[in-house]
Amino acid sequence: MRILLGAQSCGYGPISKLVAVSRMLHGHWRTFSGETVAADFARRNSEAFDEIVDGAASARTDLVRSSDYIISVMDADLVFQAYSAGRPAMMIDSLLSFWQLRRPPAAISELCGDAPRGDHRALMRHFADLSPHERIFAAHLLADVSLVQNFPGVPERAQDIAGFSTGQVYVTGPITDRTGLHDANARTGSGFDLLINLGGFKNFLLDYDRHNTYLMLFDRWVPDLLRDWPAFRRVAVCSGGFGHGREHQVEVGGSVAEFTCMPQREFLREVATAQHYMLTPGLTAIHEAIQLEQMPLALPEQHYGHIVNVESLADTLFAKQATRFTQLIDGYCAPPDDFEGTAAIVRQVGRLLEDDGAYTRFRRGMNEAMEAFVATSATERADGVAELRDLLRGPSFHDIVSGIFASPSAQLIGRAQ
Repeated sequence: MRILLGAQSCGYGPISKLVAVSRMLHGHWRTFSGETVAADFARRNSEAFDEIVDGAASARTDLVRSSDYIISVMDADLVFQAYSAGRPAMMIDSLLSFWQLRRPPAAISELCGDAPRGDHRALMRHFADLSPHERIFAAHLLADVSLVQNFPGVPERAQDIAGFSTGQVYVTGPITDRTGLHDANARTGSGFDLLINLGGFKNFLLDYDRHNTYLMLFDRWVPDLLRDWPAFRRVAVCSGGFGHGREHQVEVGGSVAEFTCMPQREFLREVATAQHYMLTPGLTAIHEAIQLEQMPLALPEQHYGHIVNVESLADTLFAKQATRFTQLIDGYCAPPDDFEGTAAIVRQVGRLLEDDGAYTRFRRGMNEAMEAFVATSATERADGVAELRDLLRGPSFHDIVSGIFASPSAQLIGRAQ
């Protein structure tokens, strides 16, 4: 069976999940199609696919038509293309509770009930008034199988999908690379004193060379971190923003920080063996950390979704220790909106690069947070990991997907016409 796979090109969360899914599907021809940060991650982990086709969504119509099954991680348009072409589709989502809907689910369901088949352009005109978040919800309703990763608020919204969709809906546990995590637990990494994970750093607004004040802030702060924490002799700073010729290193007083971008499974080994771990609070990174028994310190938010993630985990040790720009920047405010909130973060982080006094306060606040984090005992960290694991647990994603693909005639064809 030929399977076409695609992921929303926003950071590394969606594409890392797609890579994990693809690695489960040995015996099928696995074609990845995508662009920008998703395509970059796919190429870095090319062994997970049989074929990688770069290109915009508009260029993959023939791929959809020639495929037997479509798998999308939060890429609504790919599901729409599958629906238009009469191909069965699976929609995978780790952010279901995050999507901001202006319309009630019933109104989106009614629109889906009238959705035309056969002409993708007509379908896109039909959904033209939906926001990007509402299109993702609509894609769940059109998909034959919908798998959503558990998180506060997800079970309730999954019930909305199940109430309006005739497809199969599953709430799952972590959507991660089970084999890669198992191998990483063998503890064969480098053992960095500190590992800093800044994620893929590319979405509807953020980019490596524009709206990149967050990356510029870490370029400035990490050398100061080495000065303030001489015990951190070996530091790795990992991000999609530090690949393709952007790799570099800094040395301060004999301590070295490497700015780099690693293949997924190599990175997981480093997470498992790092003495201390800091991450931007994306859900994939959090799940990987706790499955590797690594209690991370949350860095300040890179985009609005990170704010929601931390606030949704309130009262956990992870959220209590998390660094937030509200604590680090005077007068900081991010509107409760995906785009406007992210744009505000970019602007206000820029203040730290322009105002030495504001930067000094940031540096001092990060040192205070780091001091509390480093002082956390092994027992407290283990309890914090267990706390997150219990809150976010769910049925095995791997077992659900394996079960679906074990009986294609019964479950894969679904509602596709």
